[in-house]
Amino acid sequence: MLMWVNDCLQSNFSKIEQLHTGAGYAQFTDFLFPGSIPLKKVKWNSHLELDWLGNWKIVQTSWKTLGVEKVVPVDRLIKGKFQDNFEFLQWFKKFFDANYDGHEYNPLDARGGEPLPAETAPGKPSAPASMSRMQMPTRTSSAAT
Repeated sequence: MLMWVNDCLQSNFSKIEQLHTGAGYAQFTDFLFPGSIPLKKVKWNSHLELDWLGNWKIVQTSWKTLGVEKVVPVDRLIKGKFQDNFEFLQWFKKFFDANYDGHEYNPLDARGGEPLPAETAPGKPSAPASMSRMQMPTRTSSAAT
């Protein structure tokens, strides 16, 4: 699953728990529904819980406008526990697969070149800026990707 996230978002998440800030889901929502998220308001690499709550509020507001009827357990997700974040990511992957229409998207350009997350794992390069357009990887049914 983490490889799918990093491939889609040109990101460097090393743990699923790092998705707890909501920034990744804000970008995924913009990926699925271009223009549905005010990306300039997303706090990509904040370490402040208040900013994470703001990111989740942006996601929830967008989803409500789009008619996505999913209760987001923000209070559990922001704690950064693996199980809560993994279960939500599993749901989101199914949601993504059901709604993605195959269009191209450049996540790095969309977030203004911001690394995601800012702190990369030692020895792990950041996403190459030379990637001009992102074509989605082939869909898989495996949750262990």
